[in-house]
Amino acid sequence: MELTQWQQRFEQWLAEHHSGDDAAHDISHFRRVWHTARRLMIGQSVDPLVILAACYFHDIVSLPKNHPQRSRSSLMAAERAVEILRRHFADFPHEAHAAVRHAIEAHSFSAGIAPVSLEAKIVQDADRLEALGAIGLARVFAVSGALGVSLFDADDPFADNRELNDRAFALDHFQSKLLRLPQTMQTAEGRALARHNADFLIRFMAKLGAELKGDPLGVDEQVLQRFRATL
Repeated sequence: MELTQWQQRFEQWLAEHHSGDDAAHDISHFRRVWHTARRLMIGQSVDPLVILAACYFHDIVSLPKNHPQRSRSSLMAAERAVEILRRHFADFPHEAHAAVRHAIEAHSFSAGIAPVSLEAKIVQDADRLEALGAIGLARVFAVSGALGVSLFDADDPFADNRELNDRAFALDHFQSKLLRLPQTMQTAEGRALARHNADFLIRFMAKLGAELKGDPLGVDEQVLQRFRATL
């Protein structure tokens, strides 16, 4: 069966069985992660069906960021994904179940599971790239709004004189996680794309910094230089 047919079947199943309430982990997210993974796997010796399945089911269980068992989300998703493949896609190669399970378990930042296979590395990179760039920027504030988190600390927006706390301030999430992602990328292409999109977030921060100082047209060069040095 062609990959496009598998993709159509996965999307049909998700449309019928997966809630679309979480905009950060809906079918369009799974599709974007797959599209990015396709770019990352060009010229690589991998099993594309494993990557496709992992991309479409990696967040089939996704606990809220403030859930006490958040770090177990990917383990729960991996278990659920294999169960779905066995029950609803009996013709999916059984010998690929373990590879799909590992790729899903290892994709999560909070789980801290190192990807071993190249398929898992590509899925992890593709998912983390979704957290950067314009989509990543939108997701930060969408999720923070849903959780009732403030946009930023008006007195110290870039945490110059306090501890970072992204449970209290959405902007802190840039430093506590997002700007660290380029260093965690597993593939050369993933690192290049991550640095490019992380720089977009830094430029947003610099623009915000200028506006907070009363300059609606400029950028804060100190913020720009400070955070670009971390990439």
